[in-house]
Amino acid sequence: MSYTPAALVLADGKIFRGRAFGATGRTLGEAVFTTAMTGYQETMTDPSYHRQIVVATAPQIGNTGWNDEDSESRGDKIWVAGLVIRDLSRSVSNWRADRSLTDEMEAQGIIGIQNVDTRAIVRHLRDKGSVAAGIFSGDALTSDEDMLSQVQAQPSMAGADLSADVSTDELYVVEPEGETKHTVIAYDMGIKTNTPREFSKRGVRSVVVPSNTTFEEVQKLMAEYNATGVFISNGPGDPATADATVEELKKILEAKIPFFGICFGNQLLGRALGMETYKLKFGHRGTNVPVLDHQTGRIDITAQNHGFALKGKALEKFDTPFGEAQVTHTCLNDDVVEGVALLDGSAFSVQYHPESAAGPHDANPLFDKFFANLEKNS
Repeated sequence: MSYTPAALVLADGKIFRGRAFGATGRTLGEAVFTTAMTGYQETMTDPSYHRQIVVATAPQIGNTGWNDEDSESRGDKIWVAGLVIRDLSRSVSNWRADRSLTDEMEAQGIIGIQNVDTRAIVRHLRDKGSVAAGIFSGDALTSDEDMLSQVQAQPSMAGADLSADVSTDELYVVEPEGETKHTVIAYDMGIKTNTPREFSKRGVRSVVVPSNTTFEEVQKLMAEYNATGVFISNGPGDPATADATVEELKKILEAKIPFFGICFGNQLLGRALGMETYKLKFGHRGTNVPVLDHQTGRIDITAQNHGFALKGKALEKFDTPFGEAQVTHTCLNDDVVEGVALLDGSAFSVQYHPESAAGPHDANPLFDKFFANLEKNS
């Protein structure tokens, strides 16, 4: 069997050579790694991975194939810029599989590289931090100098405003299962499809709106749909660029509308409360990240995907124009802020993914907490 050579080129000059799989050609992005052992389909279709080349730490990828149920983006679009793996499974052995990972990557034009030492790559990224990178194969595989110059010329992830790239262009509605108990206006900053499903299970209708929706438009929609809360989803890019959304969120907080945010939504709530954000060295990406809820003492094992975080310390309290706020959650691995809230209970957010796609279900009760806030407000 013949193989097409490929190379993963990092902006610091490090090059890893292997074999191409999926589509061939050139792709550029930020090289990051995920420690998740399962759920590569959910990872690849998560809009938060837009413009990122994902390195899988699990040694074999592709054994469960690809199905038509587990994608986390509308239209089942793959958002990762590229995929780096050690060993591609030669066969698909899951009863739910409709086709292979390679078939789907070829169909969507996603470039991958296999047969590289992913342990060495992850150690490099852990020590040096997430860096700009590129995968080159086929006709795009040129001289080391040429490929490196292409990698180094791409825009930085710091300062990247990517929400508009992944957000819906038009409003759409996800109806609840059974009786409609509440309705929330959900900002799509890169929303995963399982989030509206979690609302739906609880009888909550999701009115999903574009990332640039104004507070005045939110007010009209709340009146039209009899909505009782606002949600801001996960998403890609640098939260420091989202000034416009932060200003609209401040108006939501001022109105004391129940608010819940996830991941990017957590960073935006923090910014609205006066906190600053910064870029992590290599981020949190995986399905096994321990988080301490300082309000309850409970430790949850969580799914995470973020390269930016809020500056703050555990249990830190501070005044805001909307009342006193507090850092409520931190990561037990490195003390990074994982949650903030207004102490009057009107707004809270977490940095991780309670919708659990893929990942553990420890944090799923946060949807129940938001539902209780909706009940109280109504």
